[in-house]
Amino acid sequence: MKHAETVTFGGSHLDRAAEMRGDAEAIAGALADPTARAVLIWRGKPLIQRTRPASLVRLAMDHPACEVADMKTAVFLGSEDGAPRFALDVSSWAPDDLDLSTLGGFLDPTEQHHPACAEDEVFAELRRTMTWLSPRDAELAATAKAVFGWHETHGFCAKCGAASEMTQAGWQRTCPSCGAHHFPRTDPVVIMLITHGNSVLMGRSPGWPEGMYSLLAGFVEPGETLEAAVRREVFEEAGIRVGPVEYLSSQPWPFPASLMFGCQGEALTRDITIDPDEIEDAIWVTREEMLAIFAGEHKTVLPARKGAIAHFLLENWLADTLD
Repeated sequence: MKHAETVTFGGSHLDRAAEMRGDAEAIAGALADPTARAVLIWRGKPLIQRTRPASLVRLAMDHPACEVADMKTAVFLGSEDGAPRFALDVSSWAPDDLDLSTLGGFLDPTEQHHPACAEDEVFAELRRTMTWLSPRDAELAATAKAVFGWHETHGFCAKCGAASEMTQAGWQRTCPSCGAHHFPRTDPVVIMLITHGNSVLMGRSPGWPEGMYSLLAGFVEPGETLEAAVRREVFEEAGIRVGPVEYLSSQPWPFPASLMFGCQGEALTRDITIDPDEIEDAIWVTREEMLAIFAGEHKTVLPARKGAIAHFLLENWLADTLD
């Protein structure tokens, strides 16, 4: 496995057993298998055991916390050590003390505890807890979150507008009216380590926490290569022309449904002209300054969030271990 595959949410080599998805009898057998376990998702949050080292909770299919889930909408995640793994959406459950105003923030700090679960088992925001989990746990959680997020926003056929149904063990939606098939969406995004000499280009979006900067990023457009997307996005956002571009690493990013393509590019120009509709600010940061940022010693800039591919790329740029 390449070093590049060790990025968060990647590299666990989960056996997704995709050949079983269309076999209703096999899926029914897997659901009834005594070794089957469920990963629970509540409003986008996975159930984790938060005591360090933290882990993704896998519950028996008949656990009381699973009772509110509709087994017809269980998503088959695959096979783990020969045992079936499913994801269940338990969003219909509501804690007695639920405060809706606290949910959905950039880094939602709240945790919800189901009374049927152990005291240290809570639903927690994945963006906040992703670095607490093992590669396998992170992949399972990200997959479950992304697939349920897609189902939540794609309940109707994009061809005729009729209500569609979950099929293929959660990996497809089928329209009973026109017969169209729809598959989970993943949006390709380029995120760029753009360097000029000893410096790297960093930017920030409006609404980010004060001091937070990251690598520039943007969606790949139809008919566009990754390299072309890198050059276009950097010029649009910061007015910087980019020459040679190469691919480095990728990361599934279920917030809500992206695949981040980490790329490295060489800037041909240095003068920054931002598009205020795209970003709030952009700056050049030297290696020495980035070392201070990573050490938490910079006066104004915070380090990139651990777990995000931006942190991964910057860390390896500093260590000269990009492959």
